[in-house]
Amino acid sequence: MDKRLLVVSNSSPIMNLAIIGQLHLIQELFGEIIIPKEVWAELIIEGKGKPGTNEIEKAKWIKVVKVKNDSLVKTLTKDLDVGESAAIALAIEKKANLLLLDETDARNLAEFYNLTKTGVLGILMRAKKRSLIKQIKPTLEKLRIQAHFWIKPDLYDAILSEMGEAPLR
Repeated sequence: MDKRLLVVSNSSPIMNLAIIGQLHLIQELFGEIIIPKEVWAELIIEGKGKPGTNEIEKAKWIKVVKVKNDSLVKTLTKDLDVGESAAIALAIEKKANLLLLDETDARNLAEFYNLTKTGVLGILMRAKKRSLIKQIKPTLEKLRIQAHFWIKPDLYDAILSEMGEAPLR
């Protein structure tokens, strides 16, 4: 358990894990996480009625924080949505140990700012390594089918191989 880490998250890993009933994995792996108020708005206000929203809203281990550097958020929104921009700005501001986000453009910008990042697939791999889930393949399938999360076939096979599970094909 990496509960000593300061972890910031964007909406995608939280929402996708909530949709497939695996939101608890974030808490089990990292303890408390922080999200900017913009991400909370995406998850709870814009996400109202979506699967997993109630579970997210009740998660006391998700702490909502206001980003102080509004100008950085504004600058980042030229390339990213407001939630991703605020999550990156908050991670920089808080000197986060880990940033949870999935989108390629956001990950590239996080890399530019030397932020350590992982996404929903990395979270699932950590969960499997720590025996929080028995097999990763059924969870990846749920992610693809229920959350409509796209995974490149080569990446899918590489994850299964690394986790010691046979590819589907």
